[in-house]
Formats: sequence, C-alpha cells, structure tokens
Amino acid sequence: MTIDNDDDLRGLMRIGEICGTVLNEMLARVEPGMTTKQLDDIGAKLFKQYGARSAPILAYNYPGHTCISLNDEAAHGIPRKDRKIQAGDIINVDVSAELEGYWADTAASMPVPPVNKDYERLCRFTKSARDEAIKAVRAGAPLNSIGKAVEGVAKTGGYRIVRQLTGHGVGRHIHEKPTVLGYYNRHDNELMRDGMVFTIEPFLSPGRAVIYTERDGWTLRTTDGAVVAQFEHTLIVDGDHAVLVTAV
Repeated sequence: MTIDNDDDLRGLMRIGEICGTVLNEMLARVEPGMTTKQLDDIGAKLFKQYGARSAPILAYNYPGHTCISLNDEAAHGIPRKDRKIQAGDIINVDVSAELEGYWADTAASMPVPPVNKDYERLCRFTKSARDEAIKAVRAGAPLNSIGKAVEGVAKTGGYRIVRQLTGHGVGRHIHEKPTVLGYYNRHDNELMRDGMVFTIEPFLSPGRAVIYTERDGWTLRTTDGAVVAQFEHTLIVDGDHAVLVTAV
C-alpha cells in the first residue's frame, strides 16, 4: 500500500492504534498457568469492542484471533486450551487486524516471570534490532538498509536471524509487496518511497535460526529447539523518517 490521501492515513492510523492497544493489553495480562487460548480470548474481546476483525481469520481462516508462540515456536503458534504458559517461558504475541478496509500488524516478545536473564537479553537485542532498522527508513534509501541494520545488532548480540521470516507490505491486505528482509541482501535494489506502508519485524535466536512447519500446518518451530524473539511495527515512509502506525 501507498498512502494516497488523508482518509488513507486516518484509516491506517486507526487500525494501527487498535492493534497496538490490543497487543499491549494482552502482554500485560500474561500470567503463568493461563492457557494461550485464554490469552487469545482477551484479544478477541478487544477486537469486538473496537469493531475490528482478526486479520489471520479474515485472510487465512486461521484457528485463532491472534498468534501466540512460546519458546522455540518462532511464529504462528495456535492458541490452544491445552497449551499453558509456564513461568520462565518466552512468549510472543502477534496482533494483526482489519477495520474499514485498512490492515495493520504488530508483535512483541517478553519473558514470563520469573525472568530468564538470557531470554530478557534476547528480547532486548531483538527490540533494538527493530528500532535501529526503523531509523534506516527514509524515502530514496535502499530497502536493504533495513536488513543491514538488523544484521548489525544481531551480530553485536551474538544472535542469528531467522531468514525464512520477513517483514512485508501491509495496508490494503495483511500481506502485500514489498518483502522486507531482516538481513542484508546486496542484490535487493528496491528503494523506499514516500507513503509506502510495510512492517519491520526481525526474528532473532541464539541457535541456528532455521525453522520448519509443524503438523498443524501453522506453527513455525526451530529445528534445534532454540528460542526465538520477534518485535514488529507497521510504519509509513514519510520523507526522512518513519511514522509508526502501531506504536501506542
């Protein structure tokens, strides 16, 4: 999507605010012993309250309102009644939704108390990777400068990037062009343009950072059992900086 007018901007900012609010509320409600289905129900209730629709359900008939991934589940973890959040886990909540034809996407990871210091460090570096990549956003700059920024932070922290998972265009649908790599590809010569809308969402791991799809057809898990963290914002390219759509 490219922002064409003020209505586009207002519509996108509204759904972005909803997604950011729902994400923050869900993370604040995480408790050891609750199931991922119970946490997803909180998101479902909030979507209904705001009049928004779950993007994964709407676009892909996904079996949950949000994606909730634990530990070595890198992404797309299905909310389940029999999947309990345990003390010391690392949890990722990915919230995407649609309202009046506009779509937004955001996510964050956190260690579940009592906090595992290694997981806390992983989350800190992954968030930093996202934030440094956002600083690289400006009209006319190469899109691959985003992945270059992520690589710099990952290397400093001693982490690997899950290359199979990428950022993406968003706005008119949940997944659009361009593909926004979380690593540097010198052959990617696409330039960022004013008004472009896309996500930045690095996935970092202390392990091999290679994933496979579980038998459920959705859950993406690391091949070596290493944990993964992810942080994501939807943003708009606006001159020499980014407007964060999902920041609240």
